[in-house]
Amino acid sequence: MLVVQKYGGTSVASTDRIANVARRVIEYKKRGDDLVVVVSAMSGETDRLLGLAHSIGKFPDEREVDVLIATGEQVTSALLAITLKEMGHDAVSVLGHQVPIVTDSAFGKARISDIDETKIRTELKGNKIVVVPGFQGVDEAGNITTLGRGGSDTTAVAVAAALKADMCEIYTDVDGVYTTDPNITNKARRLDRISYDEMLEMASLGAKVLQIRSVEMAKKYKVPLMVKSSLIEGKGTLVCEEVPEMEQVVVSGVTYNKNEAKITVDDVPDKPGIASRLFSRLAEANIVVDMIVQNVSHDKKTDITFTVAKADAKKALKIMQEQAAEIGAKGVEAAEGIAKVSIVGLGMRSHAGIAARMFDLLSAEGINIEMISTSEIKISCVIEEKYGELAVRTLHAGFGLDAEDVQEEK
Repeated sequence: MLVVQKYGGTSVASTDRIANVARRVIEYKKRGDDLVVVVSAMSGETDRLLGLAHSIGKFPDEREVDVLIATGEQVTSALLAITLKEMGHDAVSVLGHQVPIVTDSAFGKARISDIDETKIRTELKGNKIVVVPGFQGVDEAGNITTLGRGGSDTTAVAVAAALKADMCEIYTDVDGVYTTDPNITNKARRLDRISYDEMLEMASLGAKVLQIRSVEMAKKYKVPLMVKSSLIEGKGTLVCEEVPEMEQVVVSGVTYNKNEAKITVDDVPDKPGIASRLFSRLAEANIVVDMIVQNVSHDKKTDITFTVAKADAKKALKIMQEQAAEIGAKGVEAAEGIAKVSIVGLGMRSHAGIAARMFDLLSAEGINIEMISTSEIKISCVIEEKYGELAVRTLHAGFGLDAEDVQEEK
């Protein structure tokens, strides 16, 4: 088998843990598998490097920041290759620009456009274990780029897709995908399997097990993903194509995201082209907008409220203040004390009354809903952050996810 494995920052947080990763990799090699190993930076290293950059300037040059933070993964890839060689197994690290993993030039949020797998295949044919630093690539001009938070997952899936690997295993500090965050409720349950679509929704809504772009790519190229723990043995969770029995469970999981900010543009002129103008500027700045609500027009004026990641809030606020002045809007308000709680499940497509049930459960706990967003298999509500964990526990119990038979149904 050709297996691509990815190890997150916690898994490679020290040389001892890197040695544990090496031993696991060697077990696969001994059974005859060809292995490509993608590694993240050591836990906390990316934040440390970013801290250095921001200690120099409030808005450091984005190209140079990518050059800086890409070194975190380079360190772990070299250390793992060195460790594997010390343990008697030939290995080689191949950096993003050496593969090459070609991306666009959106520094800090680059997207992969192409992977030339020739060098990796050549090294595999030489019976080597290939170690690839995640998170990094190179643009057409030869600049080092990074893929954004969680980008090592995307690297692993992209490499697996390019190589047509038999399996892509994502090793992290949890032993699979759970019905909700086990840190919020000890009644959270590990799922044996979950569909790409459900995982996409959960990843986009705040579940931190997999990065959303990695799931998008896995779905597109039908790459089977297995989420496992590198710290303990366990079956893990398979992320795969949908099978009929998955719809038997109405709600598969509850997610919680407090990493969002809400921005409201007051008294926006209610005429064609204004919304396009506002959100085009955000798109040009590579700011992803999540939920959008536009109020009913009064006196040809309306309010537009939307959410963005907290990391983008200051930049988005500045852009909206500039735009408000240009279009004659009254002003702009920002709020960060919010959270988004969501329910996800394929079974929601064929069961009525799920939204009403969710609203009833929240209302019974005195939790007010500020914004609502839906898709075919998810419902999200923005609420005050202080009620976030209570909302998760309430919905998890209210939709029967505390039950002992959740895993068997899945």
